[in-house]
Amino acid sequence: MKLLKAGPSPFVRKVMVTLHETGQFDDVEQVDVVASPMAPDATLTAANPVGKIPALMREDGPTLYDSRVICRFLDARAGAGLYPESRIWDTLTLEATADGIMEAAVLIVYEERFRPPEKVSIEWIEGQWSKVSRALDAVNTRWMSHLHGRLDMGHIAIACALGYLDFRHDVRSWRTGRDSLATWYTRFCERPAMQATDPNA
Repeated sequence: MKLLKAGPSPFVRKVMVTLHETGQFDDVEQVDVVASPMAPDATLTAANPVGKIPALMREDGPTLYDSRVICRFLDARAGAGLYPESRIWDTLTLEATADGIMEAAVLIVYEERFRPPEKVSIEWIEGQWSKVSRALDAVNTRWMSHLHGRLDMGHIAIACALGYLDFRHDVRSWRTGRDSLATWYTRFCERPAMQATDPNA
């Protein structure tokens, strides 16, 4: 299998952490591609017509794309139990919350990077950050008991979202007022899978 990836994408990192946690890292060749929203790599668009990363090319089937699809596939392939049936809806909702944080955080970067300075909308950027802030508050107040439970995809997704906030939006100080989540994240980052995929390393 080949994993098409680019830069410090939090969605790619989610897949990479999953590969490490499920013991499948050596089963996948990593291929770096250009994933600019303006001019994505032809290799990427041939695999994923939407032109987004990550994309997982398989020898025995169509390319899989969207990190949620890929992670679900990898979990099933390894029988790792990262999507436990006993709490599947909670796990999927927490993963979706994390992906929402990632999407908004990436869109802020795109707004600042790809628009001419005179066309950058501060109101739009702050609207995206409001999504991040509300989601973080929800996780800090409603989801800590889940995060303190057995590892599942919700844990991995939230950790990768927080890692991206540190990497791209550290001036926003997401930890302020969210001590429980900050403490959990510090401990979760001690996992070898998180250290192996740290974008700052």
